[in-house]
Amino acid sequence: MEIRDRLYIGGAWVVPERTDTIEVLDPTTEDVIGVVPRGTAADADSAIRAARGAFDSWARTPPSERAKYTSRIAEALGARLADISHLIAREVGTPINVSMIIQVGLPITTFASMAELVDQIQWEESVGNSTVVREPVGVVGAITPWNFPLHQIAAKVAPALAAGCTVVLKPSEVAPLNAFVLAEVAHEIGLPPGVFNLVSGTGPEVGEAISAHPELDMVSFTGSTRAGKRVADLAAATVKRVSLELGGKSANVILPDADFARAVSLGVTMCFLNSGQTCNALTRMLVPRERLAEVEELAVLAAESSTPGNPFDVATRMGPLVSAGQRERVRAYIQAGIDEGAKLLTGGIDPPEGLGKGFFVRPTVFSQVRRDMTIAREEIFGPVLSILPYDTEDEAIEIANDSTYGLAAAVWAADRPHAIAVARRIRAGQVDINGASFNPLAPFGGFKQSGHGRELGRFGLEEFLETKSLQL
Repeated sequence: MEIRDRLYIGGAWVVPERTDTIEVLDPTTEDVIGVVPRGTAADADSAIRAARGAFDSWARTPPSERAKYTSRIAEALGARLADISHLIAREVGTPINVSMIIQVGLPITTFASMAELVDQIQWEESVGNSTVVREPVGVVGAITPWNFPLHQIAAKVAPALAAGCTVVLKPSEVAPLNAFVLAEVAHEIGLPPGVFNLVSGTGPEVGEAISAHPELDMVSFTGSTRAGKRVADLAAATVKRVSLELGGKSANVILPDADFARAVSLGVTMCFLNSGQTCNALTRMLVPRERLAEVEELAVLAAESSTPGNPFDVATRMGPLVSAGQRERVRAYIQAGIDEGAKLLTGGIDPPEGLGKGFFVRPTVFSQVRRDMTIAREEIFGPVLSILPYDTEDEAIEIANDSTYGLAAAVWAADRPHAIAVARRIRAGQVDINGASFNPLAPFGGFKQSGHGRELGRFGLEEFLETKSLQL
């Protein structure tokens, strides 16, 4: 049991305003594995004021010096790689090998990358009789989700610190324990007091207090589209900058000349990664109608090899969902697919065999899905794949774009230039070509109701900068 009874504010572990706590559950065992403070609006106010007090000095610190701190954070996280991977596997249910690579490896890369990225920013340039300078936006509120908790934190905190901003972090109350480890690391490496602050709590209390606070200059939020709209509404009252990374319903377009065995297998893997609890999951597989039977067979084979189980078992390919509520939500979507007439190929609403305890859902594949069905339109956030047939390439692109979301997509074709041409017609912030790997330095973010703003790499760093003209 991990007991956290302090918040990290102004460079110190402080007693919260009240003694209420939030329990953190292990989704595999359903046991309580920790507690954190249930912070209040007053705690958020204290943290924001501490960040405001530290801002001027931190903003004047040279970018190269700020980046040295993020490098030290990366090194300190690396020293704790095994422990943090284990912790997040217990908080979220991610299989341990995936946890080490993605849940902790990516955050380390993000913090370490700032040393190189600050040199890519043109901090000052001449434009006619003006000197144009780039300055930190100010005090930043970072509100992060539970699915890739430390990765999403790093995607905000690392570039904000490198840009010269001070930060108040509100991690998800579902998986907050890893954020406290980051606060310990920030303290150990000597990050100046007030530059990084941590207030745990719920969205309706702490998250809303941060979003609406008049002393905050920017709020960066990752989560559901519904919650993102609320953040934007609250932030609008003080016209603060808002960056939103929201939901997705990503299309995986497999063109007729593609390597179907690889495209379908990897497509199922990318749909079921982290038990489908991934905002850019490839949940809509678009395939030529004449190849539908072949795709169905390949998809079932891949799905049924996605063995659910204990995340610490080396045979496990898929862990549990994060909570009982999430499990019931996903089961309801599976039932909706059945009720609306989609063809259930494998999976379903019953729990996986032998896994009556824990928040497990069977990896599920539907075929003959129409674009108007609920499972084709709404973000399920679970291991559910919808296969949609198309007759022409133009129809495939039309289906891919027929969504309120636009976070990610994928295109498969033997002719790579053709695949790129199709990818350019898809309205999504990131499109993978023929199974290309994720690039942690490329900009990540969405079109339409998937949000606005970009994270990661140089583009993510620039989100935290303002532009000023000095007329000479």
